[in-house]
Amino acid sequence: MNRTVPLKKNYEFARVYKKGRFYVGKYLTLYATPNNCGNNRLGITVSKKVGKSVKRNRIRRLVKENYRLFEECVMCSYDLVFVVRSSDNMPVFFDIKKEMKYLFRKLNIFDQEKWDCLKTY
Repeated sequence: MNRTVPLKKNYEFARVYKKGRFYVGKYLTLYATPNNCGNNRLGITVSKKVGKSVKRNRIRRLVKENYRLFEECVMCSYDLVFVVRSSDNMPVFFDIKKEMKYLFRKLNIFDQEKWDCLKTY
């Protein structure tokens, strides 16, 4: 994550939840709000309802890796918070990738032209 800074403080998360727009998918909920920084800030939340710590950390790593793949195509100066929803089955890498792209498009923060250029190489 070369141009993304993590969200760490509780008040930063609260601001994104309160002021941000959100869209819900099957496995993830994405909250997004513009910020005054020149870069994106990312937060990932996984509830204890999802499972034990091994499962929560696994899903957190999957979300972080998928975001890293989309990082160049996401517009700058946004605070993004991914909330992992509890489900019966554990999502695999490609389920999260597909849903993440869907959520970025729904919130109009995805640059399709950059994505097409990156895929050709």
